[in-house]
Amino acid sequence: MDTVVYDPFFHDMPRFFNCTFKQLLADKHPTAWVQFERDEIEEEELFRIFFADGRPVDGDALKQHMAECYRYLDGMEALLERLATAGVRMHAFSNYPAWWRLIEDKLRLSRYLDWTFISCQPPLRGLRKPAPESFAAVVDHLGLPPDRLLFVDDRQANVDGALEAGIPAVRFESAEQLEEELRRRGFCL
Repeated sequence: MDTVVYDPFFHDMPRFFNCTFKQLLADKHPTAWVQFERDEIEEEELFRIFFADGRPVDGDALKQHMAECYRYLDGMEALLERLATAGVRMHAFSNYPAWWRLIEDKLRLSRYLDWTFISCQPPLRGLRKPAPESFAAVVDHLGLPPDRLLFVDDRQANVDGALEAGIPAVRFESAEQLEEELRRRGFCL
């Protein structure tokens, strides 16, 4: 999220609850979302405990709102298409719950990449970036030396985790910046 697809958590989820982001962080259950991402709780449980004070959440409306907000970041669909056409093998590596399917239904990312490494499903189930175990699971699953991979993420902590695992990494800022960095690293686009 916020590398290929816009993440509605920071702006649109607070708008859904008619609060500020700061209020949302203060009011939500401290671990429910991460538990949902790790597939430790089901969607119904997320909705039941979403707010620490137990206030009700219209889960169907929240899911619909989130789905409406998902969109490609500027320039990313075209870049993914060029990379896929050039034969670059790409995998999603995301701390995200089963709602990744909402993204797939709307944007059809699977035209360009495989949804291989999602924190809610094997082989990553229960692991999240930047934990060293998450990067080890990726390397193990792909069966490639870490230096044959390239990790791209918008969060420096995740980039640092990849680098510590021996995986070359790029901090994402924009499609243009990423494309320039890929060309610099020898990717033909």
